[in-house]
Amino acid sequence: MSEGRCSVALMSSTAAPAKEANATGPKAMELVLVKEQNGVQLTNSTLLNPPQSPTEAQDRETWSKKADFLLSVIGFAVDLANVWRFPYLCYKNGGGAFLVPYLFFMVVAGVPLFYMELALGQFNREGAAGVWKICPILRGVGYAVILISLYIGFFYNVIIAWALHYLFSSFTAELPWTHCNHTWNSPRCSDARAPNASAGTNGTLRTTPAAEYFERGVLHLHESHGLDDLGPPRWQLTSCLVLVIALLYFSLWKGVKTSGKVVWITATMPYVVLFALLLRGITLPGAVDGIRAYLSVDFHRLCEASVWIDAAIQICFSLGVGLGVLIAFSSYNKFTNNCYRDAIITTSVNSLTSFSSGFVVFSFLGYMAQKHSVPIGDVAKDGPGLIFIIYPEALATLPLSSVWAVVFFVMLLTLGIDSAMGGMESVITGLADEFQLLHRHRELFTLLVVLATFLLSLFCVTNGGIYVFTLLDHFAAGTSILFGVLMEVIGVAWFYGVWQFSDDIKQMTGRRPSLYWRLCWKFVSPCFLLFVVVVSIATFRPPHYGAYVFPEWANALGWAIAASSMSVVPIYAAYKLCSLPGSSREKLAYAITPETEHERVDSGEVRQFTLRHWLVV
Repeated sequence: MSEGRCSVALMSSTAAPAKEANATGPKAMELVLVKEQNGVQLTNSTLLNPPQSPTEAQDRETWSKKADFLLSVIGFAVDLANVWRFPYLCYKNGGGAFLVPYLFFMVVAGVPLFYMELALGQFNREGAAGVWKICPILRGVGYAVILISLYIGFFYNVIIAWALHYLFSSFTAELPWTHCNHTWNSPRCSDARAPNASAGTNGTLRTTPAAEYFERGVLHLHESHGLDDLGPPRWQLTSCLVLVIALLYFSLWKGVKTSGKVVWITATMPYVVLFALLLRGITLPGAVDGIRAYLSVDFHRLCEASVWIDAAIQICFSLGVGLGVLIAFSSYNKFTNNCYRDAIITTSVNSLTSFSSGFVVFSFLGYMAQKHSVPIGDVAKDGPGLIFIIYPEALATLPLSSVWAVVFFVMLLTLGIDSAMGGMESVITGLADEFQLLHRHRELFTLLVVLATFLLSLFCVTNGGIYVFTLLDHFAAGTSILFGVLMEVIGVAWFYGVWQFSDDIKQMTGRRPSLYWRLCWKFVSPCFLLFVVVVSIATFRPPHYGAYVFPEWANALGWAIAASSMSVVPIYAAYKLCSLPGSSREKLAYAITPETEHERVDSGEVRQFTLRHWLVV
C-alpha cells in the first residue's frame, strides 16, 4: 500500500501542470489508488484518460443503488396525470387511433428530451441552474425551472392532502359519499343517477353524493363565492397538508440516501394496486363496454389538428421534462452510468403505465355507465373529478367498499408523494449546488423549502381554495414549462453544440449518440417545442371551475405568475452581459462559451463564432 501511494503521488505531481485547469487530475489519482488497493495493474493510458467527469465534485453523493435512481425517475414521471389525463385523452381523441400521434411525438421529441436532461445532469453533476456553466448566459433557464417547480409544489401537495383526507374517511363501515343523509348535503343531492333526470321535480340540477362530498364535505366550496371570498383554511385539510409536508421533509432531508429508500414503496405500490383494481374491474358488469369505448379506433380523428395538439402537449407534460427534476436526479449518478438505457427504460415504463391505467379506469367507467343506464360519455371525465368523484362513487357500490377505497387512495397517495419529492428535490438540489451555504445546511434549507410551500398551499385549502388551485394549475405549469424546455434544448444543441454534447456522452458511456439523436436535439425537438408553445398560446382558454368564470383580474394574475418564471431567462441574460468585463464582443464570447473554455476566449478562440459550430450535427 505504501508503494502504491508513493507512485500515485509521483505521477500526480508530474501530471499537475498539464491538468491544472481541469478537475480530472484529482479524480484520476483517486481511481488509480482504488484500483491498486484491489490489485489491478494499471497502464499510463488508463491514468491519463480516466472515465470521470471533468467537473465532478469530490464530495458529491451518489445513489446507493442503481434501482434507487430508476425508481425515483419512474416515480416522478408516473404521477396522477397518468391515471386521470391520458385515458380520457385517448377516449376523447379516437381511442386507439390516439396512440399514433402519441407514439410519434414520444419517439421524435419525448425520448430525446428525456435522454438529453439525464445526460446533461449526469455529466455536469449539478442541479438545474449549475449545469448552465456550459452556457453562462442561459443560467436563468435553470432558475426559471426551479421557480416553476416551486410553484407546482404550492398546489400539487394539496392533491395529496385531498387523497389523505379521503383515505382517513375510508376507515368506516359505510363510506361517507354513499348517501345524501349527511350534514353537508344539499336538497339537490340524489342517490340515483338516471338518464334524462339531471333536474329534480322543481327544476333544480341534481348532484350525486360523491360530488357533494368532494365539493361540500371536503372543500366546503358552497361557503365561498369566488376568488375574492376564499375564507379561512379548513382545519381538516390543513392537518392533512401538515402530514404531507412532514412526509416530504423526512423523505428529502438527507438527500438521495433517504429519498432513494422511500421510492421503493411509493414507486412500486401503485403498480400493485393498479393490478388489483384491474382484476376487480374486469369482473364488473359493463367493464367490457368501457374498455371497448377506450380502445375503439377512429382513424378519421387523425385528420383533426386538435388530436395531434393534445398528443404533443401530453408528451411534454407526462414525462416531466423542463422541471429540473431529471437533471437533479441524474446529477447523483455515477459518471459512467448508461443514461441512454435509463432514458429508454423509464420513458417506456411511463407510456405503458399510462396506457394500462386506461383499462383500470374504463372498466370502472363502463360499470358505472351500465349501473345507471347512461352513456359512458356521461361519466367519463378527466382531472380531479375522475379520481375524487367518479371513481369513489364506483368503489362505494362494491362489496367491501371501504377496503377498496383504502387501497385506491393509498395508490393516489404514493403516486403523488414521489412526484412531489421530485419537484422539491429539483428546488433543493438546484439552489444548494449554486450556494454553498445552503449545501452545507441542507437539512435546514430543506425545512425552509417545505415550510414555504406549506404556507402558500394554505390558500388552496380554504373554502374557495379550489379556485386558487385551478388558477395555479392553469398558469403556473403550462406555457412556462414549454418555454423553459425550448430554451433548454436551444442552449444545449445550438449554443453549447450538439457535437460537444455528444462528446460528453461518449466520455460517460463510451459511445457517441447516433445521428438520429443529434438531429432530434438540433432540429426536431426545437421545432416541436416551438410548435407546442405557439399552439398553447393560440388556443388559450381562460380557466373556469364548473359554472364559475374567473374574473379578468384573476386571469391577469395568472399570466403574471407565468411571466414571472419566463422573465427570469432574459433578465439574467441581461445581467450576465452587463456584469462581464471587456468589449461587447468579449462580453458575448464569455457569456455563450462554457466556463471550462474561457481560457480559449482569452486567446481569441471562440468556437461559437465559427460557422462550423452552428452547422455541424
